Amino acid sequence: MEKIREIIAYKNYFEDFLKEQPVKVQNKIFKILEAIETLERIPTNYLKLIVGTSGLYEARIQLGSDIWRVFCFFDERKLVILLNGFQKKTQKTPGQEIRKANKLMKEYYESKKRQ
Repeated sequence: MEKIREIIAYKNYFEDFLKEQPVKVQNKIFKILEAIETLERIPTNYLKLIVGTSGLYEARIQLGSDIWRVFCFFDERKLVILLNGFQKKTQKTPGQEIRKANKLMKEYYESKKRQ
């Protein structure tokens, strides 16, 4: 399949999160990321804008009744930058996780300006 988007991870947050997950979960995460890279229109059950943020999305991974989220955003329309991830245990995405992702997104753009 041809890639429509390129996915990159910002620093090591995503990798650290990924390493902590069981292999079955890692495989499911890779499957969702592959869909995000290759599908023209990404279904909202895979990628959803977080309301009240300036362009922060969550990649949504579900395995059985367990749910994981990986924050990301687009840069120049093609790039998905993967930030922190977590296992979701409540109905609402915890505010502290969103704040952390927002902080990382700001950090990313600031470091890009300095280059």
